[in-house]
Amino acid sequence: MALRRTLDDRHSIYVDRNFPKTLSQKEGYRYRVTLGVGGNIGDVRRRMNHLWFYLRRSPLVSVLRSGVILTNPPFGYLAQSDFENTVIEIATSLQPRALLRLIWRIEKRFGRCRSFANAPRTLDLDILFFEKRFIRTKELSIPHPHWSARVSVTIPLGSLARQSVRRRYENLDI
Repeated sequence: MALRRTLDDRHSIYVDRNFPKTLSQKEGYRYRVTLGVGGNIGDVRRRMNHLWFYLRRSPLVSVLRSGVILTNPPFGYLAQSDFENTVIEIATSLQPRALLRLIWRIEKRFGRCRSFANAPRTLDLDILFFEKRFIRTKELSIPHPHWSARVSVTIPLGSLARQSVRRRYENLDI
């Protein structure tokens, strides 16, 4: 059962068994990547949990940790339901373009249909950060160009930072 905390009249945070969560890092992956995850069609939190297990089974990535889930209003196209968003940090040996192709296949597998910009969607995956790389092409922008202006990213990303600090202090012998 998820726990809910209301931030204001438009934003709520949800915590459940996989969000937030930190796992031990597997060896053999070259890069650390932060993905933005969101959606607003159907049972998005259930879909996020399915995505969590789908990624955990993939030999191409290793799930490291996840942030809290944030419910927030849409932007751009406003005539749609609120979104639920989180972040997932992964490790991978895929190069950025290969990871993007994998992400597109995962979105399609989870029912994503691309109809127009900012349309309602079952699952939206974005590469927010890929190591410290800076990439600007027609199909890929890393870091994500609007990450710092979106609470749908900054609040779940902030929960990752809190996990890191908490883990650092838990390991001290005081």
